[in-house]
Amino acid sequence: MKGARENKLQRARDAAEKAAVFGEDLDLGQFIHEAPSHLNMKDLSSLSEPDKKELLTVGVDTDIKERSGSFMQIDHSVVHHDIFQDGLEVMSTSEAREKYDWLEDYYWRAVAVDTDKYTARAELHQEHGYFIRALPGVKTAFPLQACLFTARDGLAQEAHNIVIAEEGSELHIISGCASSHKVKAGLHIGVSEFYVKKGAKLSFTMIHNWAEEFAVRPRSATIVEEDGVFLSNYVCMKPVKTLQMYPTTFLSGANAVARYNTILVAVPGSFMDVGSRVYLKAPGARAEMIARTITTGGDVVNRGHIVGEVADAKGHLECHGLILSEKGLIYAVPELEGRVSGVELSHEAAVGKIAQEEIEYMMSRGMSESDATAAIVRGFLNVDIMGLPAELQREIDKTVNMQGIF
Repeated sequence: MKGARENKLQRARDAAEKAAVFGEDLDLGQFIHEAPSHLNMKDLSSLSEPDKKELLTVGVDTDIKERSGSFMQIDHSVVHHDIFQDGLEVMSTSEAREKYDWLEDYYWRAVAVDTDKYTARAELHQEHGYFIRALPGVKTAFPLQACLFTARDGLAQEAHNIVIAEEGSELHIISGCASSHKVKAGLHIGVSEFYVKKGAKLSFTMIHNWAEEFAVRPRSATIVEEDGVFLSNYVCMKPVKTLQMYPTTFLSGANAVARYNTILVAVPGSFMDVGSRVYLKAPGARAEMIARTITTGGDVVNRGHIVGEVADAKGHLECHGLILSEKGLIYAVPELEGRVSGVELSHEAAVGKIAQEEIEYMMSRGMSESDATAAIVRGFLNVDIMGLPAELQREIDKTVNMQGIF
């Protein structure tokens, strides 16, 4: 076991050195890597009111209503974790690695430690992250919430998350990532590995609300076994300086299913390079990717890639974008890769503005032009995600109304 850990560390060092030689898009040296410790919290009620409000915008309920469990990390400190249903486990990944020797078999199995300088950084400087596990046959009564929060301006936060839905289980997670209202800039590197066992179902909703000068580098991958289902929802509707992510799912078992639903709003000054990739590796595997993107002046690269490796596997992706400003860019990159006869892959991609006839039709029904436009945008985004608190739904509505969009 010790030898395996040392091997991963060496691979991470090699990747970090390679990145330093060839150079990449982000200088890690501009960020602070030390943070003061934060005290444990029995609950989240001691947080400031402004911070509570920030958390609500990413689906984290500090009153912990209708939640099966809760986890919170501030900067480099795990300050809270609790469980309210039998058959679930929630703790820091550091604690879990000490508790379970077998966890090393999952660590850097879905995501390669030497993928790039960000995964290397996460291994060499990892500060916790969450470990969430549903035991065999256990079904969550309510979603479980997890939050990675940045409270120090200019900090680099590196976390490694492991989620395991054991055979026949059903696990719903809302993961909110946010920064304090006092924070203007920083870096978040989040490595997440998901394992969906035979006949299990995992739904994972990630909502981002960072500061305007934040750089965000999630690196995640999922392995789904026979008859397993993985549902991924990603929402980012707030300013962020630069976001780069390309989560990957391997449907390795027969009749495994993956669905990605992505909702992005790119404001002026934001650059988002976001996509998802699914490998159909077993008969009966099914994948669907739906992306809805709006730019009000920011730039978006919207990627989607489905690889069909076996017959009797199907995949479909949609990339739809609305441009609501004279400035801004949406670059859709749908990719279908069929490697065998008998695989069925399809895609739809469309980028444009709201059709004038749609606005005129709604105005003929008594709506003002601004109300008609806002209603069309809300319908385009079509947000319907399990377990979001009313405050978050109102925040989404506020973001897509006329005052928030333009």
